Formats: sequence, C-alpha cells, structure tokens
Amino acid sequence: LRMGDSRYVVEPNVKEGKGALRDLQTLYWIAKYLYRVQDVAELVDKDVLTAFEARQFERAERFLSTVRCHIHYLTSRPDDRLSFDLQREIARRTNYADRPGSRGVERFMKHYYLHAKTVGDLTRIFIAALEASRRRKPRLAFLLSALKPRQLEGFKVDGERLAVGGADDFVREPVRFLRLFHVAQENGIDIHPATLRLITQNIKLVDARLRADPEANRLFMTMLTSRKDPETTLRRLNEAGVFGRFVPDFGRVVAQTQHDMYHTYTVDEHTIRAIGILSRIETGDLEDDHPLSTQVVHKVLSRPVLYLAVLLHDIAKGRGGDHSILGADVAMQLGPRLGLSDAETETVAWLVRHHLAMSATAFQRDLQDPKTIADFAALVQSPERLRLLLVLTVCDIRAVGPNVFNGWKAALLRQLYYAAEHLLSGGTLQGGRAERVKHAQAEVSTLLAGWSDAEKEAHFARGLPAYWLSFDAPTLAWQAELVRDAATASKPLHIAHRVDPQRAVTEITVYTLDTHGLFARLAGAFAVSGASIVDAKIFTMSDGMALDTFWIQDFDGMAFDRPERLQRLWARLELALTNRLDVTAELERQRPNYPTRDQVFTVEPRVLIDNAASNTHTVIEVNGRDRPGFLHTVTRALTRCNLQIQSAHITTYGERAVDVFYVKDLFGLKVVHQGKLDEIRSRVEEAIRAFDSRFGRLQARSAAVAE
Repeated sequence: LRMGDSRYVVEPNVKEGKGALRDLQTLYWIAKYLYRVQDVAELVDKDVLTAFEARQFERAERFLSTVRCHIHYLTSRPDDRLSFDLQREIARRTNYADRPGSRGVERFMKHYYLHAKTVGDLTRIFIAALEASRRRKPRLAFLLSALKPRQLEGFKVDGERLAVGGADDFVREPVRFLRLFHVAQENGIDIHPATLRLITQNIKLVDARLRADPEANRLFMTMLTSRKDPETTLRRLNEAGVFGRFVPDFGRVVAQTQHDMYHTYTVDEHTIRAIGILSRIETGDLEDDHPLSTQVVHKVLSRPVLYLAVLLHDIAKGRGGDHSILGADVAMQLGPRLGLSDAETETVAWLVRHHLAMSATAFQRDLQDPKTIADFAALVQSPERLRLLLVLTVCDIRAVGPNVFNGWKAALLRQLYYAAEHLLSGGTLQGGRAERVKHAQAEVSTLLAGWSDAEKEAHFARGLPAYWLSFDAPTLAWQAELVRDAATASKPLHIAHRVDPQRAVTEITVYTLDTHGLFARLAGAFAVSGASIVDAKIFTMSDGMALDTFWIQDFDGMAFDRPERLQRLWARLELALTNRLDVTAELERQRPNYPTRDQVFTVEPRVLIDNAASNTHTVIEVNGRDRPGFLHTVTRALTRCNLQIQSAHITTYGERAVDVFYVKDLFGLKVVHQGKLDEIRSRVEEAIRAFDSRFGRLQARSAAVAE
C-alpha cells in the first residue's frame, strides 16, 4: 500500500501518511503565508477557523507530535512509522491500559485514527475558508456575481460541486443530510467543502428523529445499493460523520482497529471496501478474479439483503463478545428500520451470524469428506443462502488487505460451493461408496493409455477406497504414472511436481516407503526450504508405500515454482527422508534471519478435538503463533501420540496459524477414549509452548546482536 492511499492503514506513518503531521503543517504554513499569522489561534480572529476547530488543530498536532517523539525515542533513529512492535509500548507509555473487553493498544490506535480524520476535516474546512476569502476580493466580485450557481434537485452547484444555502437548510429539513449525498452520487458530483463544514458543525441534527424518518432510511438504502459507486458515497458519508450518526452501531466501529497482522484496515474502512468489491463484482469488473461470484451474484433474489449483510458483517467488532452473534442482533434491529421485510431481515441476520462459516469450512476442513459437505449444507439450507454466503465471503476476504485472497482459496471456495449446491439441489453425496470407487477407477482406466489390464488391476489394488475418492481422474492417472515410473527405476523415493498458476499453488507428490513420522519429516523439509504447506493428503497404499500429496506456496502466497528453489527442496526432502537432515537445528540456524517486528504478537496455543466433524476420522484443530517450523512441531507431537495423519488443512490469519488434521489411531480407528484425547491435547500444546519459548530466545539473541 502506497503512502497516503488511506489514513486507516494499521501501521501508519505519523509524518508523511494521510492525515498525519505533514498535512497539518502544510495547512499551517499556507495559512501563515496567506493570512500573516504567527500561530493557529490567530486564524480564529481571521475567521478562517472557529475556536473549536483551532482547539481540534492543536489537539491533533499535540497527539501526533507526542507519538512521533515516542517513536524516535524507542527506535533511537528518525523513524516515523508506527509499527506493530511500537504501538503496544507507546500505548502503555501514554496510559492506555487494558480494560475488560477493550485492549489499551486498540483504544490508542482508535484515537490516532480519529485525530487523522480530524486533520482531514480541517483540510476541507481550510479549503472552504480559502475559497470564501478569494470570493471576497473586489476584482473577482463582478465575475463571480455573473457566475450564478445553477440549481440541481434543490441544491446549488457551485464550481461543479454540490452545496447548500446555509445551515438553515439542515435545520429546516434534516433529511437533506442524506439527500445531499444521494444527489451527489446520482449525478457524479463532489460536495463543496463549505457544505461539508456546515455538516460537521451541525452534525447533532442527525439524531433519533432523523433515524426514524422513512425517507431518510429509503435514501440510505438507495445509496448503499446504488449501481453508481456506493463505496465512494459511503466513504463520503463516513468522512463527514453522517454515517456513524445515522447508523450508531457503525459509529462504534469507526476507527476501530484490530491489533494483528491479518487485517490491513480499520473496521469501518474494511467494511466500506467490502461494499466496493461487491459493487465491482456485480458490474463484472472482477470477473477474471471471481468468475463464480460474478455469475451467482445476478441470481440473488434480493440485492438489499446482500448489500446490508456485507455492510453489517463486522458491525459488532470490538464489543468483547462474539461479533457474529452480536452483529446478528444488530441486523435484526436495523433491518426493519431500513425497509426490509421480516424474511429479508432474518436472512441478513443469518448471513451476519454465519459470515465466517464458508471460509472456515473451505479452508479448515476436508472437502472430500462427505460429512463436511453434509454439515455445511445442513447449516445453509437453501441455494439462495449459499449464493449470498459465497459472495459475502469473497467480499470479506478481499477487503481484508492486499494478497490475502489468492487462487488457492478461490479454488477451495468453488469446490465447497459446487458440492453444497449439488446437495441442496436434491443430489446425493454417497450413491454407494463401492459404486463411486468403481466409477473413479473406470475413468482412470481410460486415461492410462499403454497400460495392460494386469497393470491396471495391480495398481487399483494398491489404493484403499478413500484414495480413489480423494482426487479427480486426471490426478489419479498422473499419480499412477508416477508410481509406475518409481517401480521401474527401483528408487526408494520418487518426487514429482506440477505448478497450478490458476490456484497459485505447486502440487508436490512424494512416493516412498511409509514410516512412522513421515509427515513430520516432510513438513520440516518444506519449512527449511521456505515453502508453506496449505493442504496435504496422506495415503498408505496396500503395499506399504506412502503416496503423499502437498500443495505448497511461497511466503508471499504464490506458487512455489522457481527452479532453483525446487531443486533445494528436492535435496532437503531426500535428506529428511533418509534421516540426514536435522530439521530442528536447520530451523534454529535460519531463525535469526527472520524479521522481529512482529514478535510483539503472541497467540496462546489451543488444541480443539472434534469427533463429530467426520464419520471416519478424529479432527484436531491446532491454533498457535505462525512461524517457520510450526507445522513440523505440531505433526511431530501428533506422531509421538501414535496418530496417523490422513489429511492436513493449513490456514494462516496474519500471525495466527490454524492447522487442522484428520487423524486415526494406529489401528485405523477414530480416537474416542477421553484419556487419550486429553493426552493429545496436552502433548501438542506443550510442544508448541516449548517451540515458542525456544524461538523467542533466538529472536531476542538475534535482536541483541543486531543492536
């Protein structure tokens, strides 16, 4: 993100960023030149600022300057970036203490953004005053009087900007607060800064009576669902302070931060960007990125339901409870006020309540497990909800920040959507397991050109039923060729790969003798090679060979495809599988090179075990601090618990890793004994804490050396 694109980035520059000191100082120097003043207070006497606005200027300057001084003191250099590792310490130094349901650092950053917004308000005010002073110059009087402003739907058009006659316009008819922005949106015109100043000065007129006005609510929904750039209009409403006053629940998330490395923007900015993405999906501008969403969005029965759900999906963040549940309550109250029917309101509330369900299922569950699809379809219940939830999910993820959404996530969402759509449309998932295996093998058979019937039968006997139902026919045929090549070469290890640019992943298939702890060793080799595993499927064939498939990316979320990096990966995989690679030592050797800016974040290890998510496997979800070697640490602990990992689904949310494993015991059964489940949970959490402790000591030592 370039400097100045938004004042709501999570690591702002307090000097050069939008709404920062440079903007404030530029205003002052222009004022000093034009009005010959020595301090801000004199601008009140010149009728440039009111006394209240001058106090706002001084408070913003004092706050931003204080923060900048703390940055310089803590870094011992002229650095102006308020980075994650500084935010918490400066919050502590400026007496922002944690409270129940409210973190001190988040309140500190909220005040930062509110001051940055004040700078934006002052900029508009100053421009308005400057224009007004120019109008008063005698040599311009005749010319300006000849240029009489034209009228547009009850408003003046002054210099191609929409304006009101004065504050009395809002006093007499408060609904004009909304109508002004609606007319500007419909006609593609800006709003005059003098009018924006009047809005700021009279914002208290946006009160409960206006919020209950049917016409005001109609105008708001019309702007929200407009096909004419609703993102810009909502941002204007927010900058002017009207949005937060008209929808007080939204006002609570204005400048609300999320102190983590996943979210790039404040909650209000994230929400407004999500609306913009929805609008662009609907117009077809994002069809190349989101072909399925572009297709289904036009099948949605109610546009107001979709737009309001996107607007409200994070409306309850920062309240201390589950924001999805609390947000659904807000939706139930707000829907009728905004003109939605009871049925529409219930749908919006359901979408807000479950807006994370589709991504959690797609990214953290085995989509080849029939129960995953059955449970998700049971939650969704209708094709219409499925369409709405897909588009909401895409908008939400895309609006988190740059590079969060990628081809792999898109592919998983598509896979889940089509599977659930099939079930919700009356299809079945099972259709007879044996019949589906036979059908899969028949499809593969037609692709194995040059294979004799005996070779095919021998290969089909290798794979257990679950294997044949876990891949499409072309992949199964590709793997069959790999197995035959390995047998011909008589090599104990065979590795093949193929790059999938559309899904932004590289698929790695490893064929070798199955041994206890194989997954952990492979995960370690991937980690020391700079590869991130995003998904994995692990199979032991009937002849004792392992056929393991991994989908990997680089640390930037792109396909791991550079030839020299792949060569290093092959070498390390071979070393790991022959027990000649000390993964732990190699990871520790590399760790001092990793950045320490994010070490301020801690994630308490948490292990959740679910025996209801699958009919055939125990599902283990592991949460922890994401860093190189985390997956290796977890899988090694699972191996020491005598578990067989059948599939792994890896997701990261900034600094937090959520790794989900489908496992069985050594007898191929689900783990059901409570004592064993408690042991698994305890041993995995203990392994993560030891890993975090060792990593923290290495980072501290590295930082000390750097100083």
